[in-house]
Amino acid sequence: MATLTDNLPPSAKPSADSVIRVEDVHKYYELGEMRVHALRGVSLDIGRGEFVAIMGSSGSGKSTFMNILGCLDKPTTGNYFLEGTNVATFGKHDLARIRNQRIGFVFQGFNLLSRTTALENTELPTLYAHIKKEERISRAKKALEMVGLGEREDHFPSQLSGGQQQRVAIARALVNQPSLLLADEPTGNLDSRTSVDVMQIFQHLNSNGLTVVLVTHETDIAQFAKRQIVFRDGKIRSDVAVKDRLNAAEVLHSMPTLED
Repeated sequence: MATLTDNLPPSAKPSADSVIRVEDVHKYYELGEMRVHALRGVSLDIGRGEFVAIMGSSGSGKSTFMNILGCLDKPTTGNYFLEGTNVATFGKHDLARIRNQRIGFVFQGFNLLSRTTALENTELPTLYAHIKKEERISRAKKALEMVGLGEREDHFPSQLSGGQQQRVAIARALVNQPSLLLADEPTGNLDSRTSVDVMQIFQHLNSNGLTVVLVTHETDIAQFAKRQIVFRDGKIRSDVAVKDRLNAAEVLHSMPTLED
């Protein structure tokens, strides 16, 4: 399928191994008579199969940046290539299609529908993808099995623990087989052991080739990623490989066992 980069010169095309390429992105917000410069010339590449933690204090620009990566917002200036397509030029309809087909989202709040089962919650994104019912159910069941909840598909959110609800949310993010998983403070509402359990799922998904980008303010959670990017004042202040990366399975093994 042709993309918007097909007619660009070779020097302007992102690498075939890049899932994300951001070029000199600026973002301004108009707040009354005040103009806020939220991002100030951000550029970076995230390759296929990376696991990146984005950090920064409140007002650093990290949330604005994640909204752009998730096609929830557009840069004021600059380019954002997602798998070779410059989505910075897209309108609302095309951005919604990209969000549904290529990006999986996991949030701090689980955002599950209380009156629908785990299976039905997981199935929701497929309703907008014009997928036949049999295929929708098959994908949802497989996604729940991937996060260890294959036997809980008929349970409602009120019948699940916080960790289990977040796993349903992860399954929902996976059901359309995205190329990019974005997680915004995914452990913010969870206890320590359950947080590591969620990171184990992310590490497993990443080991199978899924690109994962997560926002976190917790330095210990960032240690499960392969790469850490720190924002301050709308700019990237550091971008480094994680030293002494934590293995979630090993950390879980060393922790006291608690009822989930």
